[in-house]
Amino acid sequence: MDERDSFEERLRQARAREGLEKPPKGGPAPHNPWGYGLRAGVEVVSALVVGIGLGFLLDRWLGTWPWLFLVFFVLGSLAGVLNVYRLFSPRPRASSE
Repeated sequence: MDERDSFEERLRQARAREGLEKPPKGGPAPHNPWGYGLRAGVEVVSALVVGIGLGFLLDRWLGTWPWLFLVFFVLGSLAGVLNVYRLFSPRPRASSE
């Protein structure tokens, strides 16, 4: 196991030197209640706007008003709720094997 640990450490150093370290997915979590509230609101509103806009445009294009609008409204709502759930759910911890 010592060779593997050594290799991973050298690999980590090489990636850091070359600037290849990936930033954490999803960005950092806010550090205060206002930050959580603002981010949760933006997540819900942006998902709804995308869903409503996409549904409206597809309905106009296909002439199916209001069915696709309603479907994408529901999908946008679900996406917003899922994003807020991910914001407040605890992060999985990396296993140290």
